[in-house]
Amino acid sequence: MATAKTAFSTPLNEKDPYIYQVGFGNGFASEAIPGTLPVGQNSPQKNKYGLYAEGINGTSFVAPRAENQRTWFYRMRPSVSHNGFQDAPPNPFLESNFSTLNPKIHISATQQAWNPIDIPAEKTDFVQGLRTVAGNGDPMAREGLAIHVYLANESMSKKAFVNSDGDMLILPQQGRLDIQTELGKLMVRPGELVVIQKGLKFKVTLPDGPSRGYIQEIYGSRYELPELGPLGANGLANVRDFEHPVASFDVDQSDWEIVYK
Repeated sequence: MATAKTAFSTPLNEKDPYIYQVGFGNGFASEAIPGTLPVGQNSPQKNKYGLYAEGINGTSFVAPRAENQRTWFYRMRPSVSHNGFQDAPPNPFLESNFSTLNPKIHISATQQAWNPIDIPAEKTDFVQGLRTVAGNGDPMAREGLAIHVYLANESMSKKAFVNSDGDMLILPQQGRLDIQTELGKLMVRPGELVVIQKGLKFKVTLPDGPSRGYIQEIYGSRYELPELGPLGANGLANVRDFEHPVASFDVDQSDWEIVYK
């Protein structure tokens, strides 16, 4: 039996070799090994291949069905299997708290513009290359947003990043981003955008070498499609324009570094 592939997803090509599921706000199910997902059970105690069931709640656990957002995983290893936490080297260019009580924050009433920031000469991966430009609010208050740029010339190796503050919308300006997430793989080209939801681990590699781009980070809310209104039924972005990864996995028993923001 053949499975039909939607005509609206990115066709396989050398610039983007991955397969996607299409939709915005849809419910998706994907398995890297056919027959792995349980049938007729909401939360089985025993899963195939000894996998661990875990959930990431994007909304309150008791949110109504129409508003509930969550991701359900079947993992080879549970998230609690780590060797403890320690403070990471500080990034003096990254900021989250935009309260006037923060001495690092400067408020300007005038228009301001920035020239492109040069990609550093020293080895810098996606996490090390984050630079905050502006913002408002505070992630602890679950309100506001931040505007960053990223500058990177080195792929993340055995290292992943987790943003516990909010969702990140990433827009490359130079060079593709090959992003490996817990949900699968994404190839993001200049002119495309990707949203990495709060709490998801991801790794960024650079297939084209040095890369630079923009990031909008939102606290306490989710991205939504705008209403069509006077633009009619076919204006703005459509649900089918958004692609989601399909399940994949790597077997790697070596140590990894996980950076939490």
